[in-house]
Amino acid sequence: MAAEQIGSNKQYGGFNKRFKHKSAVLNCDMTFTVYFPPASASAKVPVLYYLSGLTCNDENFIQKSGAQRKASELGIALVAPDTSPRGVSIPGDEDSWDFGTGAGFYVNATTEKWSDHYRMYDYVVSELPALLKEQFASELDVDRASITGHSMGGHGAITMGLRNPTVYKSISAFSPITNPLNCPWGYLGEDQSTWKQYDACELMKLTAGGQGATPNLPMLVDQGTADNFLTEQGTADNFLTEQLKHQGLEAVANGLKPEALEAVAKELNPEALDAVATEFKPEALEAVAKQLKPEALEAVAKEVGYPLTLRMQEGYDHSYFFISSFMEDHLEFHAKSLLP
Repeated sequence: MAAEQIGSNKQYGGFNKRFKHKSAVLNCDMTFTVYFPPASASAKVPVLYYLSGLTCNDENFIQKSGAQRKASELGIALVAPDTSPRGVSIPGDEDSWDFGTGAGFYVNATTEKWSDHYRMYDYVVSELPALLKEQFASELDVDRASITGHSMGGHGAITMGLRNPTVYKSISAFSPITNPLNCPWGYLGEDQSTWKQYDACELMKLTAGGQGATPNLPMLVDQGTADNFLTEQGTADNFLTEQLKHQGLEAVANGLKPEALEAVAKELNPEALDAVATEFKPEALEAVAKQLKPEALEAVAKEVGYPLTLRMQEGYDHSYFFISSFMEDHLEFHAKSLLP
């Protein structure tokens, strides 16, 4: 079934167009947004997929990154899918900001509760490109594609790129989750051997040197040194703040100091915020903090000789202020692989 256009905004001579379609892989309606640069009106242009992070949808990147100016200049289309299935009514899928809705982690779920819908890996790697190739055959050259993303989406971009070196031409990421084996995977069950296929560090070890005659894809990673998720304490602050926002207390989360938030949460609405009190555990936070480990990815790359460029950007945090500051660099990086 063809995707239905539900929005369009002109920018830098091209168009941001939003679409809705029925996904056979995810068993629900999905939205995605494509920026068509001016060049796509007269010729097929290459594609850069952008995978967003936790709590985002397909519009965050399009509205905040400022990527369209350079994409318009280079003649590269931008494709932004959503971050999870929506409206599937799985018990518990709305309970937390970092699991369920808005947090698909770009994996194929194997646990019975989630496996009918949470198959974001197959959606991004297979179903969405097939739809684009069929519906926009004269505008998009889907066979010339690269992939990037932020945080959870950076994890998705790296793992998809490493596992599919003939599908993509290059890989980049902002503040990616690089070593998620250190944190429980609710989508994948208890067999941790199956988790490795979604762990960037583990995959880099396996794919080093290329698969057969296929070379390793060039990879660029940017990480801000002021990113709170780099430390356990920063992760604790962010975790509680985001959980409060998820429970409808955004004003509380924004207006009070992190050390006071847990007590305030219990005072205001203990029933609705039970998940906060339950999940705010030191051992859980320690596991989460271990996911965002750029030094682990860098160490593996050096060990196996992978062509990784890791840039630690002084003073930048985890936000779109950081992403927008270096987005043009990433587009230039991908252009080297995508353009003649």
